[in-house]
Amino acid sequence: MSKELKTGIVAVVIIALFVWGYNFLKGQDLFSPNARHFYVEYDNINGLNQASLVTINGLKVGKVAEINFSSNPERKGKIVVKIFLENKFKFSKNSIAKIYSAGLMGGQNLAIVPFYDGEEAKTGDFLKGKVESDLIASLSEKLSPKIESTLVGVDTLVNALNQVLNTKSRESLNRSILGLEGTISDVRKTLASVNHLVTSNRSNLDSTLNNAKKITDNFSKVSEELAKANLSQTVKKLETVLASANVILSNVKSGKGTLGKLMTDEKMYTNLTNASKEMEELLRELKLNPKRFVHFSLFGKKAKPFNKEKNKKNISNTK
Repeated sequence: MSKELKTGIVAVVIIALFVWGYNFLKGQDLFSPNARHFYVEYDNINGLNQASLVTINGLKVGKVAEINFSSNPERKGKIVVKIFLENKFKFSKNSIAKIYSAGLMGGQNLAIVPFYDGEEAKTGDFLKGKVESDLIASLSEKLSPKIESTLVGVDTLVNALNQVLNTKSRESLNRSILGLEGTISDVRKTLASVNHLVTSNRSNLDSTLNNAKKITDNFSKVSEELAKANLSQTVKKLETVLASANVILSNVKSGKGTLGKLMTDEKMYTNLTNASKEMEELLRELKLNPKRFVHFSLFGKKAKPFNKEKNKKNISNTK
């Protein structure tokens, strides 16, 4: 094979690739000669470009091939968009070709909203066109009534405030603000005094905190000693002692034992009282007239007779 032939083959391949690439960028695929094409008429394409994607229900089915002004004098100013569909999906002429925003960064694509009632759409037919507002325009359309109503409400509020805040009200508000400033100034002075007091008595506060720490340490030691002491056993012994005391008191109350009988038997109490009185009389008699009970004399001296008068006057009969 000669060099000239090789050069010719390479040149043909390059030209073919250039033609295919150019048509591909325009939306035409030379390898799909049977692709269907449709036309859509718009007043404004909102930035749609050649080679933009064409989708049906989110699936890519073709591209935008051409965008030109209408050649019909009666449709002057209208824009005609030619689209190629590689997919054989069938839909009716009533379907809508809608231009929509591809994202926040710009760019427009075309989506076919298929309808199935009516005559089937064939290659070369015109479809109905529609332009969907982009995200920012849609938001502005939705928010503009709300913003307008909000501004009206703010204006009404400002007017109401102007009516409420008349000259006297404003003067009163100014006085209140001045009073608040004075209060804040007094609070600052108080805080400064407290800070000075704390600073000047820092050593006393430190010693007080140290003493409090010592007291808490002592309390903790006492609590540890109490915990170490067998308080449960002591409590049990105390319960035993109280139980015994309850038994004794119960016996005394029921009249059991000497103490119980003494407390409950009136006759025994009366007998003891009488016995103590008689014992007291006997001791008194023994003290006043001892010779009446015991007489002892070496010389045979007779004892003095009982003197009733002296005994009544509590005078000893030995004198």
